[in-house]
Amino acid sequence: MSVTITIPTALRQFAGGKSEFEVDAGTAGEALNQLSTQFIELRRHLYDEKNKLRSFVNVYVNEEDIRHQSGAETPVKDGDTLMIVPSIAGGATAEADVTELPSLSNEEIARYSRHLIMPEVGLDGQKRLKAASVLMIGTGGLGAPLGMYLAAAGVGRLGIVDFDVVESSNLQRQIIHGTKDIGRPKIESARDRLSDINPHIKIETHDAQLTSDNAMRLFQHCDIIVDGTDNFPTRYLVNDACVLSGKPNVYGSIFRFEGQASVFWAERGACYRCLYPEPPPPGLVPSCAEGGVLGVLPGIVGAIQANETIKIILGAEGILVNRLLLFDAWALKFRELKLRKDSQCPICGDNPTIKELIDYEAFCGLSPNQQAAPPQLEEITATELKLRLDRGDDIQIIDVREAHEYEIARLPGTKLIPLSHVVNRMSEIDPEREAVLHCKGGVRSAKAIEALKVAAFRGRLINLKGGITAWSDEVDARVPKY
Repeated sequence: MSVTITIPTALRQFAGGKSEFEVDAGTAGEALNQLSTQFIELRRHLYDEKNKLRSFVNVYVNEEDIRHQSGAETPVKDGDTLMIVPSIAGGATAEADVTELPSLSNEEIARYSRHLIMPEVGLDGQKRLKAASVLMIGTGGLGAPLGMYLAAAGVGRLGIVDFDVVESSNLQRQIIHGTKDIGRPKIESARDRLSDINPHIKIETHDAQLTSDNAMRLFQHCDIIVDGTDNFPTRYLVNDACVLSGKPNVYGSIFRFEGQASVFWAERGACYRCLYPEPPPPGLVPSCAEGGVLGVLPGIVGAIQANETIKIILGAEGILVNRLLLFDAWALKFRELKLRKDSQCPICGDNPTIKELIDYEAFCGLSPNQQAAPPQLEEITATELKLRLDRGDDIQIIDVREAHEYEIARLPGTKLIPLSHVVNRMSEIDPEREAVLHCKGGVRSAKAIEALKVAAFRGRLINLKGGITAWSDEVDARVPKY
């Protein structure tokens, strides 16, 4: 049977850069095995040490998750599509804690007139928007369009949680901030922009990181939580706090030019843990800082999140509960997959074992005592490397970034061997000379060293701490930072 396997952006670098493969197979497991046998590094991302599919990788045959069918033995027929969906770093209104809907002033009626003349919104719906309270986690790529559209729509109380500051690299996509805001706390520039969009709403800022200690308190008086974060510990924290507090979680995630969106609402369907029971190991899934993101993508996904938030407030039918929306901006294609509540889910299943918030850094393997760092990883700072080069030490520098990054900025005298090729091309690294490996920030080069050690490379491998960014900061500011 000829089956098409589609490869998500995050995994294409481990599959020769291709987005689709045609294989002949009778089951989903046979199809995946054929593909992963051809690409060993891809197999490491799909299967664990016991040769089982990793829990943070979902596989769909057409629109159905194989976990709810026969797993790897799920039959496939000619023309079926098998999709790999990894983690990427309705009907009823959310109950607002009000006994009476607020009135609208003449100025507000004029402002929201295009809503008021729609029967799906109308006067009553606009009053519901004014009575609603939404908490946004993050004011970055997703939070920027999300907050601006919710403010413009007249959501009465907007809470924003963020502890970051505006950097120049944010401005390519985080349209709520401007050049004049570089260096300012994001919640300050976001508050100013949202207040300018709509002075009739109340904006509450929380200059703090969302943690297990403050999440339940912050969620308590909000109707809807919208997740605009970019890391796995916070995603699981948001999910669990929403389940425990009974709040809908409007989810969005982005990477390069692909996005995901859904509404996780345990009272009405699946939660985030039902889709991804466990997070990927630290460093396995690249962040947007490593892999990049198309500037308009968070605008599209954030607008979808705003759309679903407004629909929940209005009590509209057809919200994204039990549905996962996938968007490919490069191909300009949407695809929808079905989600199902997992009766064994530890937080929202029939017999939940998680009854309070936990240590999510530890759960995701990021706590100091939990971190699975590569053994014997030797590092060198940019300053130390410069001193050794000036001294004339015989050091080879291997750049494991991609070719297009090498064109942006490079260190003098380096050899480019991208991470996905480093094992196959390790013969190009002289084992008799010290080798310093570097990338943008030090993550990919650490992966390269680990892969080379597994492949029995016998030379000395040193990781450049902080990568080429640290070289620009510490040694030569003429090297561009990106």
